[in-house]
Amino acid sequence: MTPAGRSRSLRTTIVTSVVAIFACVLLLSGLATTLTLRHTLIGQLDEDLRLSSERVGDQLGGAGPPPPMDEDPGGPGRPPGGGDRSLTVVTDAQGQILVNAVVTTDNRLGALDDAQLATLATAREEQVAQAGPFSVDLGSGVGDYRVVVSETADGSRTVVTGLPLAAVTDTTRQAVVILVPAALLSLLAAGAGSAWLVRRNLAPLDRVAATARRVSQQRLERGEVAVSDRVPAGDTDPGTEVGQVGHALNELLDTMESALSARHTSEQRVRQFVADASHELRTPLASIRGYAELSRRETEPVPTGVRYALDRVESESLRMQGLVEDLLLLARLDAGRPLERERVDLTLLCLDAVSDARAAGRDHVWALDLPEQPVELVGDDARLRQVLGNLLANARTHTPTGTTVTTRLRAAPDEVELVVADDGPGIPEQLQATVFERFARGDDSRSRAAGSTGLGLSIVDAVARAHGGRIAVESRPGSTSFVLTLPRDESPSSDPATDGAP
Repeated sequence: MTPAGRSRSLRTTIVTSVVAIFACVLLLSGLATTLTLRHTLIGQLDEDLRLSSERVGDQLGGAGPPPPMDEDPGGPGRPPGGGDRSLTVVTDAQGQILVNAVVTTDNRLGALDDAQLATLATAREEQVAQAGPFSVDLGSGVGDYRVVVSETADGSRTVVTGLPLAAVTDTTRQAVVILVPAALLSLLAAGAGSAWLVRRNLAPLDRVAATARRVSQQRLERGEVAVSDRVPAGDTDPGTEVGQVGHALNELLDTMESALSARHTSEQRVRQFVADASHELRTPLASIRGYAELSRRETEPVPTGVRYALDRVESESLRMQGLVEDLLLLARLDAGRPLERERVDLTLLCLDAVSDARAAGRDHVWALDLPEQPVELVGDDARLRQVLGNLLANARTHTPTGTTVTTRLRAAPDEVELVVADDGPGIPEQLQATVFERFARGDDSRSRAAGSTGLGLSIVDAVARAHGGRIAVESRPGSTSFVLTLPRDESPSSDPATDGAP
């Protein structure tokens, strides 16, 4: 089993399964071969034993005494039945042992001792219902024998004839010694062969996965996206399982490309509409604001209610004008309008922005942390001032009275890091992922004291992208930091569609 949290690849699983199945087949076939071989050898031994038993019966068929035996088992006085290795025990009707001869493992003629005779008798009793041969272990010096019990023709004597099982055991052992290495070599060959075949047959699946991986690494969240990667035609054969996967992936990519194209067209229409509407609204809003200011300059007395209404009209027109300007700026950034490219002194910019913030928010504590040397980069001065102004306004608007807001500036050889941090209540965790989206609003936990269009931070994000930089937020109760990172001499993003959030 694999450790927890880890999974095996399909290739490993298939190879392991094939080798395991092949090992089981080898084990079963080896076991069947060994058992069959042993059964066949014992069958042959039983046939030899039957013939030997018949010869012993013929030799002892008379009523006379058994022939004498020599020490040499191959001599003229060898045990009845012949053969270099045999066992013969002859008893009369009263159970008296007439012949007790066995050729021992060292090829010497001997006799069974009392213990061995008792073992033989016990085996005979256990096998009383079995008329054929049976096996018995007679212990050290004699070994295993295949034994059969018979009677002489006149029925006066009982003959126990046996042949050794050593040859059967040795042959079986040699077969096992041959089969085990052969099985191991077969397993190695099966493992190597199956690994090669699986690798070869799963290569199309690897190519399908590579295509899916390349597509997954593309930026698809915004802008015009062309998904040009496709699974090769050779890997899309519907007649194979892998080909079906490749064909399905190509169809999915076609559908996705169409959907992304339709989404981009819709976004472009919306952006164009926003840009046109923002542009067209600037003139009537300016007129409304102008007429409101002109009405306040009239010398004739104006009723209090009317004056209040005119003040509200002017206030709301100013707020709407700011919203229109923000929308128009975002539309221009979306359209890829080039920014001004000039040397910008960020140190001076921070001093001016914090000074303005201090004047607008006297109930906050404003701090600066600037390097000793001036920090400059190539960018759009007006847009960068707007970015820092939005960050400081965001801190002032969404934090309670007495909050300390610190502006830090750090310079590196290739980039500049501008941080606006406060010790306010923080941004809720569920809002941090969407804080730079357009019209994103925090809840009342940020103690919002004034209205907000929800476009300030989206403008910060869009301007940062247009400069080739990025903006990030880190927030927890008591510490919130907006980190703006800008390249010192990097050209703005060349892909207009990637600037600004949708």
